Amino acid sequence: MNDANDIRPLNLEGGAPDLTGLTAIENGGVTSAKGFKAAGVHAGFRKNPERFDLALLVADEPAACAATFTQNVFCAAPVTVSREHLDGVSYGTARAFVVNSGTANAATGSVGIESAKRTAEIVGEVVGCPASEVMVASTGVIGVQLNMATFETGVPMAYDALSEDGGAAAARAIMTTDTHPKECAFSFSGDEIGYPGATFTIGGMAKGSGMIMPNMATMISGITTDAPVTPDVLHAALKQAVANSFNKVTVDSDTSTNDCCFLFASGAAAPGAEPFQPGSPALAAFQHALDAVCGTLARAMAADGEGATRLITVRVAGAANDAQADIAARTIANSPLVKTAIFGHDANWGRIAGAVGRSGADFNQEDVSIDIMGLPVMRAGLPVPFSEEEALRRFERPEIDIDVDLGAGTARTVMWTCDFSYEYVTINGDYRT
Repeated sequence: MNDANDIRPLNLEGGAPDLTGLTAIENGGVTSAKGFKAAGVHAGFRKNPERFDLALLVADEPAACAATFTQNVFCAAPVTVSREHLDGVSYGTARAFVVNSGTANAATGSVGIESAKRTAEIVGEVVGCPASEVMVASTGVIGVQLNMATFETGVPMAYDALSEDGGAAAARAIMTTDTHPKECAFSFSGDEIGYPGATFTIGGMAKGSGMIMPNMATMISGITTDAPVTPDVLHAALKQAVANSFNKVTVDSDTSTNDCCFLFASGAAAPGAEPFQPGSPALAAFQHALDAVCGTLARAMAADGEGATRLITVRVAGAANDAQADIAARTIANSPLVKTAIFGHDANWGRIAGAVGRSGADFNQEDVSIDIMGLPVMRAGLPVPFSEEEALRRFERPEIDIDVDLGAGTARTVMWTCDFSYEYVTINGDYRT
C-alpha cells in the first residue's frame, strides 16, 4: 500500500475559463455589445403573469450571424426554420432573434413548421426586416402546438420594450427550470491587435438546467459582439468555442430537441474597419474572449442543473488522444453513481474507476491515478489511504473536482456536470404538471 504522506495531488489544469487580457463587464449580458437592444416580457405562453416568457433581441442593422444546432434527429420546428434562414450552412445575415419559453414546438409536424415560419414573419413585420433575417427558438414542453395569437400581441409588446439595458429581462424570459438567469460579457482592447482606440465586447445569455448533454450544439443561447467579423469566420469561431464549452456540459446525458446557439456580430465598435482575418492577432483575441463567454455560461448551466447542489469539474489527462479523453471524462460526468456519491458527500473512488473502465478509453488499469477534491485516492491502479474527515470538509466547497490520469498518452480534457439529488427526480417527475 502506498503511503499517502508521500503522494502529491495530480494538480491537473483547467476548469474555469482563462480571463487573461479581458475585462469583465459588471451585470453584462447580451446587450453589452454595441448595436443591439433586447427585451423580455410576459406574452402569455405561461400562466404565471409574473414570469417573462418571450425574449426579443434586435440588431440596429443587419448583422453577421452564425449558429450551432442540435444533432437530435427529433429536432424542433424552430431549429429547422432557423437552419433554413441561414441557408443550411449555419451562417449568414440576421436582424433579430426571438425565443418563447413554455412550449418547445417540437414533435408538432407541419403545423409546427408553419408556426415557426409565421413567428419569423410576425417579428419581421414588427422589426422591419425580411422573415429570413429572423432567428427563432422555443423551449418548454414537447408535443404542444404554439398559440400564435400570443406572438401577435407579444412581439409588438416586446418591440416597444426594447432597450440597450434589456439583456437581463431577455435572459429571464428564456428560462425554464433554471433557478436564475445566466449572462455575462467581456471586453478587450484593440490597441495591440491592429485596431487602436477600439474596445470590443462579447456578451451573451443562455438557458439550460435539465435535458442537457449537447452534441455540436448548446441549450439555447444568444451571444452578441460589436467586433467586425464576417459570417463564415464567425461560424468557425463559434464552432470552436462551443466544442470546448457547451459541448463539455452534461447534466443528465439527454440531448434536447431544441438546442441552438446564435452569435451575432454588428461591427459597431469599429464602423467601416477591416473585418478580423483568420490567423490574425485580432481574431485570436476575439476567439479568446468568445471562449471565455461560452465557458462562463457553460459552467453556470452545469452549476444550475436541475436539483443540483454542487458543480462538478471532471478533468482527464494522460489519454491516448482527444476522443478518448472525451469519452472517459463524459462517462464519469454522466455516471449516476458518481453523481449521487457527490450528492451524498461520499468520496467513492470506486465509482469513478468503474466509470472510466467501461468508457471505452484505452489504458492499463495499473497506470491510472485518481484524485477527488485534490485528495489522492488511487495511484498505479491501487487505492491509497485518505482522511474521510478531510474529504467531508472539502465536500463543503461549491465546486467538486475529479482528476483522472490514464497514463496512456498526452491528451486531456475538461467536462462540467453536477450532482444528482432528490430534487432532480421531483422536478422531472412532474415537469408537465
